[in-house]
Amino acid sequence: MAVRKLTRICAGVLLLPTSAAAAEVVTVAPIDVAATPEANDSTDTSLGADTIQDSSAEEGRPGPSGDAARLLLDSPAVGLRSNGPISSLPAIHGLADDRLRIQVDGVELSTACPNHMNSPLSYVDPSTVGKVTVFAGATPVSVGGDNLGGTVQVSSTEPKFATGDKPYRFDGQLGSFYRSNGNAFGYNFRASGAGRWLAVTYAQSQSQSDNYVAGGNFKPTSAGREGALLLPANVVGSSAYKGALNRALGIAALYEGHSLQLNLSRQTVGFEGFPNQRMDMTQNDNNVAAIRYRGQFAWGDLLARASYQRTDHAMDMGPDRYSYGTGMPMRTRGKTRGAGLQSNVLLSDKDGLRLGGEYQEYTLFDWWDPVSNSGSMGPNTFYNIDYGRRRKVDAFAEWEATWTRAWTSQIGIRSDNVATNAGPVQGYNSSFNDVWAQDAAAFNATKRDQLDKNLDLTALLRFSPKETLDYLLGYSRKSRSPNLYQRYAWANNPMAALMNNLAGDGNGYIGNVDLKPEVAHTWSLNARWRDAGRQRWELDATSYFTYIEDYIDARRCESLQCSATANQTAGFVLLQYLNRTARIHGIDVSGRLLFAKSARMGALTGVGVLSYVNGQNVTTGDGLYDIMPFNAKFRLQHSIGGLESQAEVIAVADKSHVSHVRNEIETPAYWLLNLRASYRWEVARLDVSVENLVNRLYYAPLSGVYVGQGPSMTTNGVPWGVAVPGRGRSFDFAFNYYF
Repeated sequence: MAVRKLTRICAGVLLLPTSAAAAEVVTVAPIDVAATPEANDSTDTSLGADTIQDSSAEEGRPGPSGDAARLLLDSPAVGLRSNGPISSLPAIHGLADDRLRIQVDGVELSTACPNHMNSPLSYVDPSTVGKVTVFAGATPVSVGGDNLGGTVQVSSTEPKFATGDKPYRFDGQLGSFYRSNGNAFGYNFRASGAGRWLAVTYAQSQSQSDNYVAGGNFKPTSAGREGALLLPANVVGSSAYKGALNRALGIAALYEGHSLQLNLSRQTVGFEGFPNQRMDMTQNDNNVAAIRYRGQFAWGDLLARASYQRTDHAMDMGPDRYSYGTGMPMRTRGKTRGAGLQSNVLLSDKDGLRLGGEYQEYTLFDWWDPVSNSGSMGPNTFYNIDYGRRRKVDAFAEWEATWTRAWTSQIGIRSDNVATNAGPVQGYNSSFNDVWAQDAAAFNATKRDQLDKNLDLTALLRFSPKETLDYLLGYSRKSRSPNLYQRYAWANNPMAALMNNLAGDGNGYIGNVDLKPEVAHTWSLNARWRDAGRQRWELDATSYFTYIEDYIDARRCESLQCSATANQTAGFVLLQYLNRTARIHGIDVSGRLLFAKSARMGALTGVGVLSYVNGQNVTTGDGLYDIMPFNAKFRLQHSIGGLESQAEVIAVADKSHVSHVRNEIETPAYWLLNLRASYRWEVARLDVSVENLVNRLYYAPLSGVYVGQGPSMTTNGVPWGVAVPGRGRSFDFAFNYYF
């Protein structure tokens, strides 16, 4: 009983998902201190973790999307920044990319690309996801440091062991999907065999898509590559992908309260287009090996993990862009080694102590091969980042106590030491008078080794005066050190700067060795109302305010090579990272209401989500980049027997509060209508949907700028001022068979 009690009050424990087939999406309120269910007990979501929607291809939305980040769409705290067809970047309260900590089965995966094309969730096959948990705002220190916005934990479906009289069990899934817009299709397969203490699971999926079509004409009809066919005015160039193959092998052992899991995975992508980046991904190979141990003892439990990741990445011009006659090959290799140890100690029946430490070492090589007969792009290999290193050593302690039936508190402290460095570089040409050589010499003369000593603090308090009401109050101090591209991208040349873009805004970025770590102070208040038993209705509202010291923003580059864009108020510009002061505030609201329920008519439920966030650079008065405007989602759901149907309306306000230093594009307001239906038999499920039923032309506020065709490698080679449009009407189908 002591161990069971401890598991319920401990947050941030490495998730061991249940055997439920559906992917359960849980949003943890800003100070909802314990949302991790006890292993093999999916009903125990202590301290009020909110299950928003089952969202896997098997049990929730239909499967025609290889983008696992879309599983987060029902969380009011989360928006998605477009980053290619299979790799959206989640944003929590306006903070995106590596300002968040993203863990996949306890492993913190790394990107290896100057455009962050291979983001962590791009390596996740949605059909294998068992649970997604979002920690937003003032989050416990035990769920991770080196981030500002929060933590996203993705867990694979837990292997099932034989029970009862049967010494063995076998199960699996075989499915496929088709999406009319883009002619996208693919398959997924999973098979598992298990005894009473050993289980082996193999999963594989593959998908591809052509360019998708917008809801109307958004650009002139023109060719992409020289001599190629014309791209119609409503076709989004460089939005296709092919050869996305995921394979995973899992081996799990379970014995008397102890579990050991080994996971091996490999993803290969032959091509992925990026309409809001200057180049496309022409090859990406990612390999991950991870081992996890969890043991339960009389004093509490112990978790240990170790992992290794290697990524080999290549970029060049896809079929919708000019090749310049030669191509422009660019390559990246990244390696990440990680380990972690955490113990959860029960001090009494009312309080527990959580202690842990983590280590991560990341190395990065980013080089661009010389191009023959190109003039300026040779004869040397260009070293964008040579032997970049980022080493983290963390330790944390967290005390959680239940004072009375109504009051619960948590206090945590975390120390993160982040050391970064990079080797000397060279440009395409070593001539003393060459601009490449001058920039390289200036960078090589700098002091590149940096050590950041970061400190995180969290204080959380929950008051539950009765079963139907919770108040959650929290404060956190969170720190994040710059990534390697923000510190060590060195070239002022426009072509090189355009390649170092993590934002999808079409601009060029230059690093700054002297960047300081970001420090965010977040205050948040959450209230939850519901009926007894949470059967008919519930309402959740969160307000938050974040003040960020040394926020990494940008200024116009002032070097001689950047001078042409220094004062532009329209067009693409060249920027350099620097520290500023920023603030972000907003509110999230979600709710559910059961209108009617009967055995004859089924259940009719309404679900609503709305979000508002405002971000500003306090130093300059400018808006922060890529902030989602006010948006709302309303869904009417009906279910009877195996039949489920939905009608969903999404409304988004215009985006007018933008980052002027980046010449960020404003986007107009829009609304969308989606219809979905599914039918579940005992051994199969069919999903059918019509997305964007009225075929509306719209621009998602976080989609970035359209540079997906034509001569994209020069500052003014493609038109400025066109945002990437959303997908037009699409008829989607998915079928899954379970055995």
